[in-house]
Amino acid sequence: MANVNVLNMQGEKVGEVTLSDAIFAIEPNAAAVHAVVRQYLANQRQGTQSTLTRAEVRGGGRKPWRQKGTGHARQGSIRAPQWYHGGVALGPKPRDYSFSLNKKVKRLALKSALSSKVLEENLIVVDEFKFDSYKTKNVVNMLKALGADRKALIVNGEKNEFLIGSASNVPGVVTALPNTINVYDIINNQKLILSKDALSKIEEVYA
Repeated sequence: MANVNVLNMQGEKVGEVTLSDAIFAIEPNAAAVHAVVRQYLANQRQGTQSTLTRAEVRGGGRKPWRQKGTGHARQGSIRAPQWYHGGVALGPKPRDYSFSLNKKVKRLALKSALSSKVLEENLIVVDEFKFDSYKTKNVVNMLKALGADRKALIVNGEKNEFLIGSASNVPGVVTALPNTINVYDIINNQKLILSKDALSKIEEVYA
């Protein structure tokens, strides 16, 4: 079992916590992580892009010139794809890009992402986040003290509007709850910062 230091918001050690091997000490499965990230990004796509086919472009009902004898290539409509302002051949139409994955794959990917943060020593556990006002500077100072002043994912055990609002102004910082964390956010951010409460909830759900 791996032990990590518990820090306060000033970066000082205030204790130690033992991580669950079932979640934070497995062999990371790159294939599962890749599949889940692909699914997450695909599900974010709106799929609203659309082009007009030759049947949907206004005009072009009359044959532009007679079939033979003009010296031009034969044409049936000025809205055919080869014409300027013509319809688009095989263009995109609204569609749903989302797809589903097995729950076991999703769970394996999440455990792999969490375990990789431990292996890379990019997991930080904080005793608690104390925010009683909207103050971006407090979040910035905390991140500097924790050595996480780059891209970071902050996970708190319960919703704290002051933390969420203050962190939203810091570039590269994402906040989440234990039930909303996803593999993409974990691997897309350099540091993963968990409160002790969030850590216990994650272990309770996924152990």
